[in-house]
Amino acid sequence: MRIVRLTQETKKNILENLLKRSPNQYREYSERVEEILNEVRERGDAAVFAFTKEYDKAELTKETVRVTPEEIAEAYKRLPERTIEVIRKAIVNIRSYHEKQRRNSWFDAQPDGTILGQKITPIASVGVYVPGGKAAYPSSVLMNVIPARVAGVERIVMVTPPGADGRVYEGTLVAAKEAGVTEIYKVGGAQAIGALAYGTGSIPKVDKIVGPGNIYVALAKKAVYGHVSIDSVAGPSEILVLADETANPTYAAADLLSQAEHDELASAILITTSAELAEKVNAEVERFAAQLSRKGILEKSLENYGYILLADTMEDAIDTVNEIASEHLELLTKDAFTVMTKIKNAGAIFIGEYSSEPLGDYFAGPNHVLPTNGTAKFFSPLEVDDFIKKSSIISYSREALEPIHEDIIDFAKAEGLTAHANSIAVRFGKEVR
Repeated sequence: MRIVRLTQETKKNILENLLKRSPNQYREYSERVEEILNEVRERGDAAVFAFTKEYDKAELTKETVRVTPEEIAEAYKRLPERTIEVIRKAIVNIRSYHEKQRRNSWFDAQPDGTILGQKITPIASVGVYVPGGKAAYPSSVLMNVIPARVAGVERIVMVTPPGADGRVYEGTLVAAKEAGVTEIYKVGGAQAIGALAYGTGSIPKVDKIVGPGNIYVALAKKAVYGHVSIDSVAGPSEILVLADETANPTYAAADLLSQAEHDELASAILITTSAELAEKVNAEVERFAAQLSRKGILEKSLENYGYILLADTMEDAIDTVNEIASEHLELLTKDAFTVMTKIKNAGAIFIGEYSSEPLGDYFAGPNHVLPTNGTAKFFSPLEVDDFIKKSSIISYSREALEPIHEDIIDFAKAEGLTAHANSIAVRFGKEVR
């Protein structure tokens, strides 16, 4: 990894380099994504099956595109019992955490006959995209499906790319069944997003699409927004470790690599006030990277977006942390909880040397679908609120409306909207022209 002295200039250059990974920067893919979506909208199943054959080398028909109960039962037989047990334990933690986010409708009634409130309604149908390709992610199934279930969504549709044999990874199927998915389709890429957004003969449309994917998936979600709602346009994974001289360099190095192995565009950054720690972490990163199974991906990721930044003060380091606004942030410092109070921008904050990032990916309970590419400055992790709608409730009696009706009439007239004013006036024997 590059060890760089943190200055305003190096900070600016690093931020610009990180932003290159945003899906918004890959416009050369946009035209192809639009072509795929248009084909799916016009030709439905035929387009979906053709693109699946082209990109995933799998032959699909109306009879085979949907995962059957028999295929799910077979997945349970193929998956080790220990893995099923771990999935079930993780579900308990994830559900428990998200149940604390559940909202209830509320109403506020006043003696004069005024009733105001908010009605909470689950979204009727949600599509969950689960990646395939370089890695399969049962954990992504749990993190996207469980908050939807807690919110009360009735129809949860999962799409995921099949292998060339037309099968879906058994861990993904078991996780889907355990989490409460109602339908599973063997479709991936932009064509899957198009099917969920527009509907096909085999795949009915949904109201919202969530879940991460490759650049085609990210751009397709962006393109269909408006036809359906989406969670976000996710970029590549990233981790930032803030450490001082008290940190364990082996732990810090292992944690940086835990995200760098996702893909070549993943970002791994250490910010520290200790030159000695920086050198030790760099050595440990090289040692681990040489022996881990995804060595090729790790090397490219670190070459492109791996940094060790040496800060003069902890205040400078924290300012940079807030500027980068990383998806995952680990605090390996003395008084880490005090440091946490100064963090303004991060998707998830992991505090202390035994709170490594994979704990959040798989098991602790908080959602691992997090804002990337600096969007933690204004976006939040996926949560139960993403799967509900809120309706305002307004009810006034005549007695409540009477003392304020002239105020409303005057306000409407000030905007030149006389029909608005008249709607109030007629209730008190008046007319506005």
